[in-house]
Amino acid sequence: MHIGVIGATGTIGSRVVSEALDRGHRVTAFSRDASTIEDDRENLTWASLDVLDPDAVAAALPGLDVLISGFQPGNAAKDFADTVERSIADPTRYATAARSLLKALESRPRVRLIVIGGAGSLEIAPGVVRADSDELLHETLDQLGLPREYAAAVRGHRDALNVLRTSNRLWTYFSPAEEIAPGERTGRYRLGGDQPVLDAAGRSRISAEDAAMALVDEAELPRFVQRRFTIGY
Repeated sequence: MHIGVIGATGTIGSRVVSEALDRGHRVTAFSRDASTIEDDRENLTWASLDVLDPDAVAAALPGLDVLISGFQPGNAAKDFADTVERSIADPTRYATAARSLLKALESRPRVRLIVIGGAGSLEIAPGVVRADSDELLHETLDQLGLPREYAAAVRGHRDALNVLRTSNRLWTYFSPAEEIAPGERTGRYRLGGDQPVLDAAGRSRISAEDAAMALVDEAELPRFVQRRFTIGY
């Protein structure tokens, strides 16, 4: 399988690249500027790409079976504070990126798209979405140590999901657990749909390594076409 990964130097994207290569897939890794990246792993090609340019994305699609997008306004793996600041400054870019990807897929409708989004659009109770409530959202951001202004970015991710939901392309939206960070590849996770997956302590959490595993699992065996899924321990 030939898998494209947008945001391939990011926290999740870089691990998706490694996970896919370890399973024997061919990977094209996309970054805003790949000219200085030195990575000569077998079956890996690096390319520069502006995800907000649908023509550029369309030109990158031939030969791909699946495109996994981990688009962020910055690179959180290298500068988390800068990414937070950029996300707050223009939260509409998530929906813009979703529209760009869908537009590009008009030329290659059989290519599957998996978008890595946010957890704020998950239902924490029937019909209750954290992203729709300032009180609930601010409480979570306080717990995570994020500025309350980041609520705009959380809603930006929700808006991107809503853009995808209007499309008949082969899209999948991935909401990671509320707590996600680099850690251990345990090789296990539990799947969910529109509600977070909670562990025995009531926490929604996953390592970036296990998230990458789940994303490549979905690329290999589609179970959530035109649907959202989430995971947790």
